[in-house]
Amino acid sequence: MKEFVTDIVVIGAGHAGIEAALASSRMGIPTVLFTINLDAVGNMPCNPSIGGSAKGHLVFEIDALGGEMGYAADKATIQSRTLNLGKGAAVHSKRVQADRNAYKTLMKATIEKEKNLKLVQAEIVDILTSADEGGRVRVDGVVTHLGEVWRCKKAVIAAGTFLESQIFVGDKVYSAGPDGMMPAKGLSASLERLGITLQRFKTGTPARVHRRSIDLSRLEEQSGEESPVPYSALSEDTYSNEVNKVSCHVVYTNKNTHGIILGNLDRCAMYSGNIVGTGPRYCPSIETKLVRFADKERHQLFVEPCGLDTDEMYIQGFSTSMPTDVQYDMLRSLDGFENAEIMRYAYAIEYDSAEPTQMLPTLEFKSISGLYGAGQFNGTSGYEEAAAQGLVAGINAALAVKGDEPMILTRDSSYIGTLVDDLVTKGTSEPYRVMTSRSEYRLLLRQDNADLRLTDIGRRVGLIGDERYEKFLKKKEQIDTEIKRVEKTTVPPSEEVNSFLRANGSTEITTGIKLAELLRRPELTYEALGEIDAARPELPRSVTTTVAIQIKYEGYIKRELAEVERQRKLEEKLLPSDISYSDILGLRLEAAEKLDRIRPMNIGQASRISGVSPADISVLLIYLNGLRKK
Repeated sequence: MKEFVTDIVVIGAGHAGIEAALASSRMGIPTVLFTINLDAVGNMPCNPSIGGSAKGHLVFEIDALGGEMGYAADKATIQSRTLNLGKGAAVHSKRVQADRNAYKTLMKATIEKEKNLKLVQAEIVDILTSADEGGRVRVDGVVTHLGEVWRCKKAVIAAGTFLESQIFVGDKVYSAGPDGMMPAKGLSASLERLGITLQRFKTGTPARVHRRSIDLSRLEEQSGEESPVPYSALSEDTYSNEVNKVSCHVVYTNKNTHGIILGNLDRCAMYSGNIVGTGPRYCPSIETKLVRFADKERHQLFVEPCGLDTDEMYIQGFSTSMPTDVQYDMLRSLDGFENAEIMRYAYAIEYDSAEPTQMLPTLEFKSISGLYGAGQFNGTSGYEEAAAQGLVAGINAALAVKGDEPMILTRDSSYIGTLVDDLVTKGTSEPYRVMTSRSEYRLLLRQDNADLRLTDIGRRVGLIGDERYEKFLKKKEQIDTEIKRVEKTTVPPSEEVNSFLRANGSTEITTGIKLAELLRRPELTYEALGEIDAARPELPRSVTTTVAIQIKYEGYIKRELAEVERQRKLEEKLLPSDISYSDILGLRLEAAEKLDRIRPMNIGQASRISGVSPADISVLLIYLNGLRKK
């Protein structure tokens, strides 16, 4: 059979695979993207929503680096909301309900139009390797289920939840991927032959219910926000309130619902012993919620449309692996759902994933040169986490083909950097979900300043074009100029000013005061100060939001920057790649074993490994000092 040749192969066209393939092809590297089903490119088998707490930060960061998810989400948005507005700026997170079919169509069309990218429907069942001149194992190609061989220099595995996947509905178990698609057979065995350690994870999804069978008038309505901000800088001129085309709704479980679920636990796949994979801690099934939080009288559920051209409604928070008859009883116990019609049954899905500490911060496997992992294959959950990793893997695979330095994002640069560092340094024993609490630099890693943090990196790797970069530089200049103006402008005391301060519950002034000092008062906002700030220029909201936060939180930001600098000094202390930790005197056995397995790149990364204590770090620092003196 004829062999084909390309530079990069990407396995899987979900959210990770899409970003990986688009990134490498846009960087000028010939790329082939394989998918089991062309009609499932960019599929959202769970809720068609993008963003949410911390996840929204990831989408802004993906866009700032030149990825596609944010732009496609903007185009497919049918409702936009910003979460956590009652809390500090660090945790404000955008979330959109997207039109599922529109999103898929947009992504597939984008891929088809990319000149360096081929999209092929085929299942990859084997990874081919060879030895390089130094004897290290490297990727040499992939084999499809039809026996075709595609030779390549690099390969990215973004297999999602398809590897040896099984579906569970009550006592019914069958081999399938999400949404009734075929599972991926054979690739897991190929990876294990190559010495890659796999782990078994589980996730799930709730039923889809026909809109006509729900009495929405009895549910709490949840409208979209006014003046929504887009994810992508490319959407800023076209995004408006018109994206809010639908309402979502809220319903609550009740005593009857809980009785039905708890009375049927023995029929649930999660509790019958059929499922061996570990499920997500932060997105559990409804039965797990009831067992774990037995004292709660009700649980909040969100009723959300799947698109404008379908009557399918997604019941967020009602994931289950109960048998179908129990699913009907559960649903019909909810207010307004007495006549619920199920269009798709809920299910749990179990699948293979790779243990991520086998990878470098570039997401390349340490033991196999040129093989990268991304997305749920790396043990994460969520579209946003997947897309972020796909972008990292695709960029680094392309940079490696070019012979350029890799892109390694640090924890202080981004949530993407935090996500990757957590995976490759700490690993995960359950599907990993990004959260703002995972970052020690939350105030630095806001969604409003993602472009300031990452656009230069996107420009360096070749994913940010000239026009967009010029627009970014203009915004950056506007922010700097406005911050300086607010810090220098003095507001003199007057009846007008004091009347404004009284009206806003703020202390009157008797001498001149800088605008910045007024802005730092908790009760005053940048928008409100416009009433006494006659010289204020007309600026985009994306500029004024960052200006206000930078000034209002200046003291806290400086504190975090000082901690970044302290940690950076540890990151600069590199550890030799051939170091034998078991030979270092004074290093505890547990620490030596963990360090030998993970092979950290520097002292900073070593300090974050579970089981490595501050005393072990001191031993490592003494050891490094000794090496430098030799």
